[in-house]
Amino acid sequence: MRAWRITVHGEPADVMAVAEAPVPEPGPGEVLVRVRAVAVNFPDVLLARGMYQERPPLPFTPGIELCGEVAALGPGAERFALGRRVVATAIGVMAEYAVVPEASVHDAPETLDDAAAAAFLIAYQTAWFGLHQRARLQAGERLLVHAAAGGVGTAACQLGAAAGAEVTGVVGSEAKAPVAEASGASRVLLRGDDWIGAVKGAGGADVVFDPVGGAAFTGSTKVVNFEGRIVVVGFASGEVPPVRADHALVKNYSVLGLHWALYQRRRPDLVAEAHAALTRLAAEGAVRPVVAETVPFADAAQAVQWLANGGTTGRLVVAVGE
Repeated sequence: MRAWRITVHGEPADVMAVAEAPVPEPGPGEVLVRVRAVAVNFPDVLLARGMYQERPPLPFTPGIELCGEVAALGPGAERFALGRRVVATAIGVMAEYAVVPEASVHDAPETLDDAAAAAFLIAYQTAWFGLHQRARLQAGERLLVHAAAGGVGTAACQLGAAAGAEVTGVVGSEAKAPVAEASGASRVLLRGDDWIGAVKGAGGADVVFDPVGGAAFTGSTKVVNFEGRIVVVGFASGEVPPVRADHALVKNYSVLGLHWALYQRRRPDLVAEAHAALTRLAAEGAVRPVVAETVPFADAAQAVQWLANGGTTGRLVVAVGE
């Protein structure tokens, strides 16, 4: 089979290369998936650079999220029949076949094509757990979403709107504003403008969804309301901001961390419940991944580099099974 491999750390376009590899065999509790599509995620960038919290030994195959069909089952894996169309997440799926833990495998939503299904699991689970499990978002509350035109940002906007929240998105350029608006943001602000003053003037934010960090987090502490919640999702800016406990005390707000992979390891029951709820929302048309572009397998390294360069909107997906 063909598989993308990383032998040294660096920029994705420089260190990712296609190689021939044997089709892996699933071990106990594992599933072999014939890959149809792989969604590009920011952790792919960090994996290439050697900066992700998990550092697989070199050489390794990147890619963490797929849509495909079950090709073989390891001992003890029995939840999915051969040929079943599924989505799954695990490091090492940017290949024509991938072995994944059975616990990470879920039915692909029937209403989503392969590209959209590949981009469904991580972003929407992250947004769901951030908004509902951690922040307990309520209908009528004001939700502020940073990087609102990105993959997880569009998911947060869609889920916030579906929950009845008043959604404000912050984006990096005018070109990205229509993407956030189409995803449910009733108002979109530019990161380079006075978004802090605009949010304050409109009543502040009850919940902040922040995958950016840095100045976005610092600004969020200025606009978050009494008993508001800031959900820390990631640090796409590259800057991990300090959390001032004295400021949180004075304003009575909470800073909530979200590492979704911990739920997959420690509370898979909640992940399954969230997937069922998200699948229903997809069937109703309330949520759908914003797939900006689908690229051929040969262009996967360039797609990861595009994401690294920060100019993308929505999701990039690599078509594998074509």
